[in-house]
Amino acid sequence: MSGKKKPAAEPEESSRAAGACVLVVLGGVVVAAAFAIDEAAGVLFVVATATLALWRSVRRTANPAPPPGDTHPSCRECAGHEPARVEAQKGVLIYEFTLPHRPNHTHTHTVREVTER
Repeated sequence: MSGKKKPAAEPEESSRAAGACVLVVLGGVVVAAAFAIDEAAGVLFVVATATLALWRSVRRTANPAPPPGDTHPSCRECAGHEPARVEAQKGVLIYEFTLPHRPNHTHTHTVREVTER
């Protein structure tokens, strides 16, 4: 008998693609069940799901830039410079400035939004 050990089996890692495939199959089963109940119910389900997906997508990618006429926050360091990026997260506008005299530095201001757009 040899004294060699068997290599331990490495546990398989699930991939995002496998999870997406499972979700697509489950979604297909739900759509098939809706069409099996009634054709109109299936069509209504597909239209409602597509509308919800489109609404969520548009809401996420809405332009977070402030309306024209609003001035961005400024301090002594970033006065006179336009923001490089404006981002909205959880009701707060985040202004990022890149300054010419500090190339590897990002200066940030946060402002709580007063009105919801």
